[in-house]
Amino acid sequence: MNLIDYDSWLSPYTLQIEARHIHYKSRLEEIDDKWDSLNKFASAHNYFGLHKHKDGWTFREWAPNAKAIFIVGDFSNWKPTSTYQLTAKQDGVWEIHLPNEALKHGGFYKLWLEWDQGAGMRIPAYARSVYQDEKTKLFSARVWESEPFNWTDNNFKPTQEPPLIYEAHIGMSLEEKRVGTYVEFTEQILPRIKKAGYNTIQLMAIQEHPYYGSFGYHVSNFFAPTSRFGTPDELKILVNTAHEMGLTVIMDLVHSHAVKNEEEGISRFDGTYHQYFHSGARGDHPAWDSRCFNYAKEEVIRFLLSNCKYWLEEFHFDGFRFDGITSMLYLHHGLDKNFVSYEDYFTGQEDVDAITYLTLANQLIHEIKPNALSVAEEMSGYPGLTAKPEEWGVGFDYRLSMGVPDLWIKLIKEKSDENWNVAELFHELTQHRPEEKIIAYAESHDQALVGDKTIIFRLADKEMYHAMQKESKSLIIDRAIALHKIIRLVTIGTGYGGYLNFMGNEFGHPEWIDFPREGNDWSYKHARRQWSLYDNKNLKFKWLGDFDKEMIKLVKKHQLLSIPEFYLKSDNQKDQILAFERGSLLFVFNFNPTESFTCYGIPVYPGKFLLSLTTDDSKFGGFDRVDKSITYYSQSIPLQPMKHQLLLYIPARTGMVFERQKIKSVYD
Repeated sequence: MNLIDYDSWLSPYTLQIEARHIHYKSRLEEIDDKWDSLNKFASAHNYFGLHKHKDGWTFREWAPNAKAIFIVGDFSNWKPTSTYQLTAKQDGVWEIHLPNEALKHGGFYKLWLEWDQGAGMRIPAYARSVYQDEKTKLFSARVWESEPFNWTDNNFKPTQEPPLIYEAHIGMSLEEKRVGTYVEFTEQILPRIKKAGYNTIQLMAIQEHPYYGSFGYHVSNFFAPTSRFGTPDELKILVNTAHEMGLTVIMDLVHSHAVKNEEEGISRFDGTYHQYFHSGARGDHPAWDSRCFNYAKEEVIRFLLSNCKYWLEEFHFDGFRFDGITSMLYLHHGLDKNFVSYEDYFTGQEDVDAITYLTLANQLIHEIKPNALSVAEEMSGYPGLTAKPEEWGVGFDYRLSMGVPDLWIKLIKEKSDENWNVAELFHELTQHRPEEKIIAYAESHDQALVGDKTIIFRLADKEMYHAMQKESKSLIIDRAIALHKIIRLVTIGTGYGGYLNFMGNEFGHPEWIDFPREGNDWSYKHARRQWSLYDNKNLKFKWLGDFDKEMIKLVKKHQLLSIPEFYLKSDNQKDQILAFERGSLLFVFNFNPTESFTCYGIPVYPGKFLLSLTTDDSKFGGFDRVDKSITYYSQSIPLQPMKHQLLLYIPARTGMVFERQKIKSVYD
């Protein structure tokens, strides 16, 4: 089967889809012919950069426009000298061999490059450790050749269950107003994630980036784990420890663009703007103030594919969340474009070279680690994104359901509670392509960046500052807590593939995210996580975190996110009642802010049910309006004896999950 067999609406675009597949196959054949395999092709990091061997050091760099290259550091008074001058080889490759005593572990160095009519200091493109001087704020490459790491996770395999992803930023993971470290995350945060029930961690901002406030998305050094959080070995300890705890670990991988910085990054590395990136206007991203890779060049895709392999093998990551995929797919980067019909995807604005790179990347990742996870951050709904390469797809395992968080913000901001349309809501929450698995989420880090708020803070606002004690009475807080639970329950209840939560949002982390910057006097007040809010048993945050834990537990027990079928039972807009079945679970929601309903009929197949979870449970901040001890039996519908229903009391602003029970036969 191929992609068009899954979706006949794609038939008019068969030629375009087949052409991109042929382009991928052709590129793969070229790589196989020249390099024997994709895996060997993606090993540039083992050739380029600085490497230690028994006779000394070898360093190589690709810089085809350079006229001379020198390694500089304290050993040369940071000036170019003939002792540390590289020799030009073929195809723009430069090389130098140095004795053991020339460099030492932990030492700092850079490159001095000269080209026609110019020269400049650069950090090697394949640098594996980069460090920022606290006084000068300048970045330098760092010699990092520690003892081989003692991995103890050789038998670990990434989760085969639907991924329940805990999105985390190590730097802002502590309560103190400072940058957190790999060690502190390992010791303090990993146990929290494990206890919360999530099975996968997504680490943000791992690749080195000059500006902390970029959230790690303006990458300068693609092979260097950021030194803000600690050493490369400490990152390995984090991943190894997570694996020992049974947690899958993926990382944000930014291959959609690169920071413009020249001395810190790879822009104008050899004096040209087109070494790694497109020349002219196409090389500059119009919205992100960054550089756009030229995915047609062999050296560029080798650099990026090697980067994928490096993080999988050197740090034992279990996969990636690829950032900014929409920007890569289209020459217009998806900017100011509405994708409302199939023809919007096939306007001649596809970047076939970028699509081919992404397909090669997914092929490589799953060759190296068959159970690896690859997640696309993509908002256009591009056809074939999660179909396998042999099915004419791009090969991702999952696509982030980016429209859902926007939907929730739009509803909260623009519509009063009584005008929430449950039929439209169900449609938006469940729509995805037939071949596609998605990562559902109500909010990620994006929804709380400067200028916006977390869902709970948008619902509660200033009331959060004085009405979150459990004994405090506040209708505003009651509404906020109820909707916070309902929003998450219906989002995960309608998800197919996986689920994501940003750290702290599970217990209703307040306010917004704002990294230290000139505009806030370099404050860390909003670049941290206030775990004490959840730990304090006298605060209502505890209710939200405990509900999230039970919700995750229920979803895992029933493997809900692996069930593709949804059976809509009610979408009564007048009453604002939404009900649907998945597997053995029946979800019932009353979005009505004021009306509770008695003996409300929900059509079901004959059977008996128990209430497994309700947002109205008092231990989650509810009002215990539903008796959890009752066994619910379906009843025949009057005048329709062959059809059954559950007659339920459904309190206002409540979500409930019922579990169908097995009925013993008379022969048991």
